[in-house]
Amino acid sequence: MKKLLLVSALLVCALPARAADPLPRATPESVGLSPERLARIGAMVETEVREGRMPGAVIAIARHGKLAYFEAHGFQDGGRSKPMPRDAIFPIASMTKVLTGATLMSVLEEGRLSLWDPVSRFFPAFAEMRVAVDGNPDMTVPAAHPIRIIDLARHTSGIVYGNRGNTPAHQLWQRSLGGYSRMSGADFIAAMAKLPLLHQPGTTWEYGLSIDVLGLVIEERTDKSLGEAMAERILRPLGMQDTGFLVPEGQRSRYATPLPKAPVTSQPQDVRVGLVTPGFEGGGGQAVSTAADYIRFAQMLLNGGTLDGKRVLSRKSVEEMTRDHLSPDIVNNVTLTEPQLTNFGFGVTVAVRREGGSDVLGSPGMFSWNGAYGTSMWVDPKEDLAVVFMASTPGLIRQHYRRVVNALVYGAIAD
Repeated sequence: MKKLLLVSALLVCALPARAADPLPRATPESVGLSPERLARIGAMVETEVREGRMPGAVIAIARHGKLAYFEAHGFQDGGRSKPMPRDAIFPIASMTKVLTGATLMSVLEEGRLSLWDPVSRFFPAFAEMRVAVDGNPDMTVPAAHPIRIIDLARHTSGIVYGNRGNTPAHQLWQRSLGGYSRMSGADFIAAMAKLPLLHQPGTTWEYGLSIDVLGLVIEERTDKSLGEAMAERILRPLGMQDTGFLVPEGQRSRYATPLPKAPVTSQPQDVRVGLVTPGFEGGGGQAVSTAADYIRFAQMLLNGGTLDGKRVLSRKSVEEMTRDHLSPDIVNNVTLTEPQLTNFGFGVTVAVRREGGSDVLGSPGMFSWNGAYGTSMWVDPKEDLAVVFMASTPGLIRQHYRRVVNALVYGAIAD
């Protein structure tokens, strides 16, 4: 394990200032969107704010490479005292995974690894993993195949989130790694390698800590912290000035916070990700970003790896990242984790829509992922559309907003 050099990837001082708009502006009509129907998005958010179900939100919508909608609504803070600015900084939770996936593809382009490399090539402790029988960690069998990089990237490693299941194996994972963000990367790998996998590698999609392991693989291959590698390869080239793993003291007044109590359960809620230095920079969920930064990232993917004349990834890397990697013999549990993503497969850190109906509107080939604190993004290549929704809404209500925002955006398409 290389020594972790924890640095902020927030590049406020490292980049020249750019216009407030993250992409060239266009009128909605000029890119085939109805301004009247786009206005429904703001009206919906303002109603939710007024009725006490969310503090506020920032939404960015790009079509044909132009920014047609970039608005902030409501309040930045859970106390609802500060108007929401367009440059509010949000903890993006699992939307971090997509940034890690893009960084992985950049490392792959240099020949430093293969998607089919066994993880034990980089962390020998994973060489003899065992698998719990029917979720029982007291009954295990040897892993029939090694965990490969592609298994980490598409969540078929057998690695789980302990708090997302009720089997004894899940409970063991939660006891062992429930506070993983406070661990060092080396301790995280050592502890995980002792735990039984829930599934045989390569057989079942199960959401978990796979992308955090992937981030540490990137560190091992680049001899840099994940934040440094991500900044060098993705964030700086795209001008993502406010994206990283730690919000600088001088920018913390821009951090968006949730309501003090969850609107559905009335349980207290507080999010501190990005405000406290983590034990290691977790590629699965510890980054922060803004709508402006993330729409540039999404547009780069939509463009096949380029933005503003700069190539960040090759076209073939983006194609590989955003195609469905779940073959028919892999059990697909994506909908169990994200109920609104019915009929989606999975690529390299993104869900990918298949042919057929779904709980959300969109086209086959659309790719997406979301964050547990209320953020979401999707890219629809057929419609030449990229959307970023940033809100601080932890809890199950976030799934409702994903469906609603999706319907409102597609409802605004006029051509």
